[in-house]
Amino acid sequence: MGREGEVAARLLAGFERENPGLRVRVEQLPWSAAHEKLLTAFAGDATPDVAQMGNTWLPEMVALDALEALDARIRRSGQVDLADYDAGILDTNMIEGGQYGVPWYVDTRLLFYRRDLLAEAGHDAPPRDWDEWVRMMVAVKRLVGPGRYALILPLNEYEPMVALWLQQGEPLLRDGGRFGNFRSPGFARTLRFYLSLYERKLAPPVAQTEIANLWSEFARGYFTFYVSGPWQLGEFRRRLPPELQPAWMTAPLPGPEGPGASIAGGSSLAIFRRSPRKAEAWKLVEFLSRPEVQQQFYRLTGDLPARRSAWVADSSLAQDPHVRAFRDQLDRVRPVPKVPEWERIATELRLEMEKVVRGELPAAGVAEELDARADRILEKRRWMLGRRAQG
Repeated sequence: MGREGEVAARLLAGFERENPGLRVRVEQLPWSAAHEKLLTAFAGDATPDVAQMGNTWLPEMVALDALEALDARIRRSGQVDLADYDAGILDTNMIEGGQYGVPWYVDTRLLFYRRDLLAEAGHDAPPRDWDEWVRMMVAVKRLVGPGRYALILPLNEYEPMVALWLQQGEPLLRDGGRFGNFRSPGFARTLRFYLSLYERKLAPPVAQTEIANLWSEFARGYFTFYVSGPWQLGEFRRRLPPELQPAWMTAPLPGPEGPGASIAGGSSLAIFRRSPRKAEAWKLVEFLSRPEVQQQFYRLTGDLPARRSAWVADSSLAQDPHVRAFRDQLDRVRPVPKVPEWERIATELRLEMEKVVRGELPAAGVAEELDARADRILEKRRWMLGRRAQG
């Protein structure tokens, strides 16, 4: 998908040289259409042998019985070493006790910030916990004045709030993914913190579509902190003026009592169960999983390697100060609930929170409403699990 599809052919030339007689045909899909295309291919019995798979898509594909379990192949492999992957990322590929993917590249969300403005506000290091972060944001807001903010949390993104909730150490869904868990103490704490950022005017109540140019606004100091992922590294380097390049930096997300967790993201390589070429497909997965191939992939795309050894061996990664925070954050990532319905539930969370922030809905009762919506979405899942238990 996307940029990965554009550069895949350059990686595969080496695979084909090693395996005379094998040829790999790459079908490039836009991210916006890829999920539907894969589901259509499954329904039409026309799935590919191997596919790049967003980690949050794996539970749905496993529920459809579309993917091949890879446990036995991984145990026999001399190239895919699960100990070389971050535990939180690897966990996204473990569905119902089986390994259904091999992480290809990783991402997570953390802080991008203007260290020059933070220094002017009296702080020479990024925050380590929520209290420190709030103190810094208050100082920044005092510095920049009316019409500018300390932080931007776009209302059309649910990921920052989900990351803050993951830091509470409690499940986002309860009873094995059968019910919502919005009435939990952890969500209540997250909700209070999240809403306080808007109530104290530390963050503007806007969606990203209401910001003319994110990078221009960051450059002019409209906001100092921004929660985003590694895809922004190249954008900040390309779009910010040369004189501001020394002024921005990245840092791990602060948590309630210290460095916090974030979302385990990225893409994995999966083999479809109906493939008649599973042995050859696995050879390809092994090849793309090699640390040296992952280093080449990083140089071509900027996607962060899934293999920890690839980070150690690549000096451009090890010495990049903007990337260093991602390596730190990847030690503290957690998967979102591994149920096919999670994206729908997260969308409901985003829609309800936008109404609360904009004053269209009272915060009191929102947890009960979100639990009710999640429980309705999960109704079929409960029925299916009940049937499975009976028979």
